[in-house]
Amino acid sequence: MDKIIFRNVLPTVFANRDDLHSEIWKSDVTLERGHLYLVEAASGQGKSTFCSYVVGYRNDYTGQVLFDDVDISSLKVNQWVDIRKNHISHLFQELRLFPELTAMENVEIKNKLTGFKTRQQIDQWFEMLGIADKKNAKIGCMSFGQQQRVALIRALVQPFDFLLADEPISHLDDENSRIMGEIMMTEAKSQGAGVIVTSIGKHIDLNYERTLKL
Repeated sequence: MDKIIFRNVLPTVFANRDDLHSEIWKSDVTLERGHLYLVEAASGQGKSTFCSYVVGYRNDYTGQVLFDDVDISSLKVNQWVDIRKNHISHLFQELRLFPELTAMENVEIKNKLTGFKTRQQIDQWFEMLGIADKKNAKIGCMSFGQQQRVALIRALVQPFDFLLADEPISHLDDENSRIMGEIMMTEAKSQGAGVIVTSIGKHIDLNYERTLKL
C-alpha cells in the first residue's frame, strides 16, 4: 500500500454543519508511504472518527476512502484482517491492552501472530523506554504513561506501510516522548513506512512534512 486517499469524505454526524474549516473533511487529501504527517484537531472535530475510517472500524461517511486505487468500502473481512496485520499498524489512544496480562504477554500475543520481531529486539525496546523492570508486571498495575510505552512496542511488532499513532504521548514527559518518537521513526524508516500522528494538544516533536488541521 502506497497511498491513503480521502476524497470528499464527510462524517455523517457532520452532515448538517456549515461551520467546518477542515483540511481533511470535504477535501481531497493523499497520505503517502514514506512520509510523516501530523493531524491536529480540536476536541469534537472527528479525530477518533478519522482514525476509525483509516482502519475500517467505521463507515458512516459520504465520499471515498481509498487504499491506492481501491475503495475501502469494497473490502471483505479477510482483506481487512490482512491490512491490519501487514499494512496498517494502529497505536490506539485508549491503548486496548489486556489488564490481566503482563506487559510482555501483551506484546507477545501480537508478535506470535506476526513472527516479526525477535525477543532480543523487544527486550531492547523495553530497555530504551525505561520499562525493562516492568516486563513481568501486569498492565493493570502500571501507570498510563508506562502502558503507552508498552502499546508502542506492541504496535511495532508487525510489518506496516503506515503507522497510525493516535495521541501517542499524552501522559509522557519530554524525554520519554523523545525516545518514543525516535524508536517509532527508526522502525518506520526501516520499513519505508508512512507515519500519521494525531493530536488534540501535546504531540511528539518530530520533523513533520505536512500538518493537516482537522
